[in-house]
Amino acid sequence: MQGTVDSNVQATPVAVAHEEHQDLRVIGLITFLCSEFLMFAGFFVLFLVYRAEAAAWPPEGTEVELLLPAINTVILVSSSFVIHYGDVAIKKGDVAGLRKWYIITALMGAVFLAGQVYEYASLGYGLTTNLFSNCFYLMTGFHGLHVFIGLVLILGVLWRSRRQDHYGAEKHTGVEMAEIYWHFVDIVWIVLFSLIYLLTLI
Repeated sequence: MQGTVDSNVQATPVAVAHEEHQDLRVIGLITFLCSEFLMFAGFFVLFLVYRAEAAAWPPEGTEVELLLPAINTVILVSSSFVIHYGDVAIKKGDVAGLRKWYIITALMGAVFLAGQVYEYASLGYGLTTNLFSNCFYLMTGFHGLHVFIGLVLILGVLWRSRRQDHYGAEKHTGVEMAEIYWHFVDIVWIVLFSLIYLLTLI
């Protein structure tokens, strides 16, 4: 009996440390994303400065279309709600629900990237055409890279969910981190869409 009590007492600090470690991982991710947002913020400021100083913005021949990016925006923003359903599902111990919502999110992210590639192919100007096109490709391309990384994280969650009891009602830190990252990607895109497409067309 004494040995059992001692064993339980010794296990408690380990469990507490494990929970603290999980919390620190989430905090570390949020700190990293804050630094990433500062990098994007630098792009946003430069874009606005260039726009204020330019005689014409965008220059003739480098106009942007609104329809496809608007559709892409609806898809990406909607995917934030979809991925949240996956997080809600796993917190109830529903691994099948997690997989379902994360697969749908991954498909929506892939459609977004495919739409961006199609937009690039149909624009008719390139990275070095002028200052506007340089900003356009740099900002949207860098964001697209983050969407791709988010897809990798989501696929990683789906792969790990194949393991028995890897995720559950009490074990879902990896799921939460993928969701947080995906929300970050969506927030950045909303700002990008507003600056590059909506503000440019005003």
